[in-house]
Amino acid sequence: MKMTSKFFTLCFVSFLFVACSNDDNGPTLAPVESKTASNIPAPQTGGFGQGEIGGPFTKFSFSTGEVTTSETEWDIAFRGTTIAVNGGVVTGTNDEPVRNGEGSAAVASGVFASITDAAGLPFAQDADGSFAIATGSDNGWYNYNPMVNVVSPIPGKVLVIKTHDSKYAKVEVLSYYRDAPSQPDNTSESRYYTFNYLYNPNEGETSLE
Repeated sequence: MKMTSKFFTLCFVSFLFVACSNDDNGPTLAPVESKTASNIPAPQTGGFGQGEIGGPFTKFSFSTGEVTTSETEWDIAFRGTTIAVNGGVVTGTNDEPVRNGEGSAAVASGVFASITDAAGLPFAQDADGSFAIATGSDNGWYNYNPMVNVVSPIPGKVLVIKTHDSKYAKVEVLSYYRDAPSQPDNTSESRYYTFNYLYNPNEGETSLE
C-alpha cells in the first residue's frame, strides 16, 4: 500500500509539473505567412497633364492575401504610385477610402530579410495633407525616371505596416508593371503592383521573420 501511495503521489506531482510547464510556455502562436501578391491593380484618372488625379483606391487585406471591397477590413490601398493605410484620417485627395482602423506605416532601410521586427520603427498614420508612406519620386518606395517614363522600386526600402487590427506585416515592392517585367520600359503596362510580403497574424506580436 505504501509503495502504491508513493507511486500515485509521484505521478500527481509529475502531472502538475508538466501542466505548469505548459502554462509557462503561453499560447501557441499562428505561423507567419510569407507570400507574393501579383498584379494588384492601382488605376487612377487624371495626372500627367490630364487633370486632377482621382479614382477609387484598390484595397488589400493581409489576413486574406487578397483585394477586398470591404469598407473596414482592409490594411493598405493602392492608386497609381500612392499607397494609403487604414489608419489616421483622410488626406484630402479625391476618392480616397475612409480610415476606420488602427493602421500605420514605416519605411525601413535594409533588405527584406533583414527587417525582422516592427518594434521601435517610426510609424505614422495618414493625415490631413500627407500619407504615412510619402508620395513622390525618391520620397517613399519608388523612383520615377522621366527620361524613360519608368517607375522603379527603390532598393533597400521595405514598407512595414501595422494593420487595421493591430497586427504587423512587411512589404517589398517588386514591380509597378503587369507581370513584373525585369526591364520595364515606356511600353510596359503600369499601375499593377507585385510585392513580397510577410504577415504576422498574432495580435501584439511584432516579429517579422
